[in-house]
Amino acid sequence: MEGASSVSYTIGNEKLCQITSEAARQLSRLLQESEKGGGALRIAVVGGGCSGLQYQMDLVDRLREKDILIEAGDARLVVDPKSALFLAGSILDYSEDLQNRGFVVRNPNASSHCSCGKSFAI
Repeated sequence: MEGASSVSYTIGNEKLCQITSEAARQLSRLLQESEKGGGALRIAVVGGGCSGLQYQMDLVDRLREKDILIEAGDARLVVDPKSALFLAGSILDYSEDLQNRGFVVRNPNASSHCSCGKSFAI
């Protein structure tokens, strides 16, 4: 992963965010198909949505200063320190649901979710 040796980052584990086998498989496939083959999925918690907070997910090819890197096989997940506070204990899964196909964060810290399932409150 580019930028890994030039920035200070931390290695995280499943206590921060567990990656299910299906999410790891889909993420690995997605990274191989993209121009960011050696990259990672960045998950950030940002303000917005019906309930006040929402997840922002992007494929990235570089680590930022103080990032937390979580690896599960070929799948890599990157979280910034502020988002890590909201994500602790979460599970990254992959849903095949017809209406919401894609990566899903199961967050035990979320006290409520909006009806569309795209935002949450803590």
